[in-house]
Amino acid sequence: MSSAPATREPGVPLLAGVDGCRAGWVVVLAQVDAQDAQGHQVRLCTSFADVLCLEPVPAVIAVDMPIGLLGEPQPGGRDCDRLARRLLGRRASSVFTPPTRPLLEATRYEHVRGHGLSIQAFNILAKIREVDRLMTPALQQHVYEAHPELAFRTLAGHPMQQRKKTVAGREERLRVLEQAPYPLFQGIRAACAHTLRGCQRTQVAPDDVLDAYVLVGTALRIWHVQGRRVPCVPVCDQKGLRMEIWY
Repeated sequence: MSSAPATREPGVPLLAGVDGCRAGWVVVLAQVDAQDAQGHQVRLCTSFADVLCLEPVPAVIAVDMPIGLLGEPQPGGRDCDRLARRLLGRRASSVFTPPTRPLLEATRYEHVRGHGLSIQAFNILAKIREVDRLMTPALQQHVYEAHPELAFRTLAGHPMQQRKKTVAGREERLRVLEQAPYPLFQGIRAACAHTLRGCQRTQVAPDDVLDAYVLVGTALRIWHVQGRRVPCVPVCDQKGLRMEIWY
């Protein structure tokens, strides 16, 4: 896992795909030229503040974490959550309903049980809180909420068939990246293997790395003004943050 400072040629965008992991945040950085080819760097950041302080600053950061939260419960969560589930079909369960902002400070699941928050969402509550404390409407000019399963769906043309934490699921997603219609993911299999050799499984899981890589593809589509979002016209939360998911 590279720890060298990222470099960027003038006029060539640096893009980032970011996924939460046990050790913090996996960040895949890609410097993209006119042919969408690039060199990868993988960073492990201990906090989201470290992600935002990367130098040079990525032109687009696509992160798998809720940005913008409801003030009170709504069936199915935010509009973007419900719409993302419709797109994902059998993989709809991968879109958790985020907590409402009043629940962010909860430290025990017993405190939020019965408030519509799943145990899966509670397990990442600290990271949701971390992002919410730092995000501003101005940061949303280059930091975007995205979802790996939507990104894989975009590349494959259909939702993934296998769960991402299984061997079959990892292989399915690797094949999708290898067959992507642009050279963004050349050498992806070796790159993922190299990254995993450089860290402990208690820090970073294989699906964390794959998710961060595919989100670089989302960042690239956003950079090329080809990205899509749900909903098409998002609403803002109490902090003025757009509640949207990009893919």
